Amino acid sequence: MDLSSRIHPPTGAHRAVRLIGAALAGALAFSLLATSVAVAAPRRPGPLAPPEPAAFSAAAVDLRLSAVVGGLTGPVAIVGARDGRDRLFVVEQAGRIRIVKGGTLLATPFLDIRSKVSDGGERGLLGLAFHPAFATNGRFYVFYTRRDGDLVISQFSVSPTDPDQASTTEKVILRIEHSRYPNHNGGQLAFGPDGYLYIATGDGGGAGDPLENAQDRRSRLGKLLRIDVDRTTATRNYAIPSSNPYATSTVYRREIWSYGLRNPWRFSFDRSTGDLWIGDVGQGRYEEVDRGRRASGGGRGVNFGWDVMEGRHCYEPASGCNTSGKRPPLAEYRHAVTGVDNCSITGGYVYRGTSYPDMRGGYFFGDFCSGRIWSVVANGSTSQAEALELDSPARISAFGQDDAGELYLADYATGTIYRLVDQG
Repeated sequence: MDLSSRIHPPTGAHRAVRLIGAALAGALAFSLLATSVAVAAPRRPGPLAPPEPAAFSAAAVDLRLSAVVGGLTGPVAIVGARDGRDRLFVVEQAGRIRIVKGGTLLATPFLDIRSKVSDGGERGLLGLAFHPAFATNGRFYVFYTRRDGDLVISQFSVSPTDPDQASTTEKVILRIEHSRYPNHNGGQLAFGPDGYLYIATGDGGGAGDPLENAQDRRSRLGKLLRIDVDRTTATRNYAIPSSNPYATSTVYRREIWSYGLRNPWRFSFDRSTGDLWIGDVGQGRYEEVDRGRRASGGGRGVNFGWDVMEGRHCYEPASGCNTSGKRPPLAEYRHAVTGVDNCSITGGYVYRGTSYPDMRGGYFFGDFCSGRIWSVVANGSTSQAEALELDSPARISAFGQDDAGELYLADYATGTIYRLVDQG
């Protein structure tokens, strides 16, 4: 079918010409390409949906993109608050969080911290997560790069008088030094089914992890971190969960959950199973999808291989590398493809909505440069070949879920939010 029939523009609007234009977007694409558990009894179990009994089949899905709203600038994250108000929160890289309500982009930002944010290339306001009890405590968390390049995770709260406005009072939870290189910041935040906050950090930047952070458990870079934001200590605005793999270590960073990651730009948790899914951006050849089954530890203490390995292949050294103790990805795809090249994975979500039954149980993800969207079977084997679902013209910077579990994506180039629909 002709591609133009598979992407539907917003009512009364024309789709913008597919140009990145701004130096900011160009820098992002170039940088990504060139440098490019059984857990101990959870304290606060997350609201998991019932498991899906039916097996997912990519062949049964006829994926389309349906435009929801345009007018955004550099959207990099889409998040639902799960507070019953049926809103989408869209993060703009320059430092604003916008609200989409009833299919309309509200004019006034939910939060504007542009004065605090270093914005350009891969830096900016990169992540957003709402506390599991946001409906009652009003707390949410953001991930941004400050003016000197350091990574900051901060807590804000919703206004007590207006649910569509946030207070500008900031509580810095964690700061991680990241001043040497501007790329590979990571950026995703998400609360796991255990109620803890997970934080994705890149390896510190530069090509090939020159600082050797990803394999160094004394560094918080190139990691998935896990912290308790509901408790504090005398020296920190968070606590270390006792079930973290290095919770009592005197050598390694106690916040570490998983390591051996290059630039885990986007990760997510399956609403049904609690499984962890990571889209880790590759160096120059392979992009990868990693999975940590909750029943087998949820990624606890797992070494995902970078920079010894890129995907399933040796990177340093280029052959004969030591693969012992390193978990290969569930799926990988190459950069060099006929036509538009792939360059940078954008991790997605397992579909657990109710509108499109054939999509249920599929993990959907895409590529920033090529616009391709693929799927794998969420409950499938540990080694799968991805299935191409759609070859779109979008610069896919993020996927997201609404309160009901429906899936969306952000087109960085045009500032449009699309909904993923099955027209099969």
